[in-house]
Amino acid sequence: MARRSAPDGAINDNADGFDKADDNIVQPFQLEKTQLRGRAVRLGAVLDEILGPHDYPLPVAHLVAETITLAALLSSMLKYEGIFTLQTKGDGPVGMLVADMTSKGEVRGCASFDKERVAKFGNDTDLLPLFLGKGYIAFTVDQMAKTDRYQGIVELKGKSLVECVQHYFTQSEQIDTGIKIAVGRKDGKWRAGGVMLQLMPEEAKEDSLSVRKEDWSRSMTLLGTMKDSEVLDPALHSRELLLRLFHEEGVRVYKPLHLTKGCRCDSEKIGKVLATLADDDIEYLSESGTIQMHCEFCSRDFTLDPDTVKNRTKKKKPKKK
Repeated sequence: MARRSAPDGAINDNADGFDKADDNIVQPFQLEKTQLRGRAVRLGAVLDEILGPHDYPLPVAHLVAETITLAALLSSMLKYEGIFTLQTKGDGPVGMLVADMTSKGEVRGCASFDKERVAKFGNDTDLLPLFLGKGYIAFTVDQMAKTDRYQGIVELKGKSLVECVQHYFTQSEQIDTGIKIAVGRKDGKWRAGGVMLQLMPEEAKEDSLSVRKEDWSRSMTLLGTMKDSEVLDPALHSRELLLRLFHEEGVRVYKPLHLTKGCRCDSEKIGKVLATLADDDIEYLSESGTIQMHCEFCSRDFTLDPDTVKNRTKKKKPKKK
């Protein structure tokens, strides 16, 4: 691949001689001729591994895939050490969608839904307002090294999850944001991807309002030309996709973040949570001498011994002097 070195680790690529296609990554980039930064996300095996164990109805799986893709796009725009969570909650057949991503690139996602109510709508994935109903979408950042938590909440408003997210940025962050994503199955495997653009406010102040509007309008038009088939093509490199869209703008790409499936559940953590309960509550959860717990994210089942859980709460406290 022909490359020209650029400052601070960035590289500029031409459209010839790309390496083999990338997958399961977040690719940061910047458009050099405008004050725009962005991210491209490609999800393949990781997404299929997350959705596979659940056997969701098609519309629910589609919505979970969209939520995971959006979480990857949004979280990668932030500087944080911890966990970013994107969650919707509504009164529709799909009561909750949630996806989170650690700063190391570990992603997971799941949904809670009413099977009978979902079945009434068939497999139409374009009925978001009906599936989610009235509710809210929340963006949460939990910093590992800090006790403070950042959370933004906005009403579920729009015909798609993308529209809901863009509504949030317009209403709460006042940052021009453009997003386009695609979700589908190829050869029986789930794939997803998308591109997100934002106008960088700290640099945009230097430009006139008319220039900013012109740059933004042109970039949104270019983003609108992106085809679902391009985003979902496993043989198409993310950098080639970006250059197809924005080659006249000058695409500068940076080091990508590799994504992995990362559920944080295990018997030890579940036991610690249960140990905070009173003995009567632990007994209530017991059935046939065991406690059965199910992780909604990875669909794993855990069996715990009630006595072992109780013993956690009976550790001797240090004697007062």
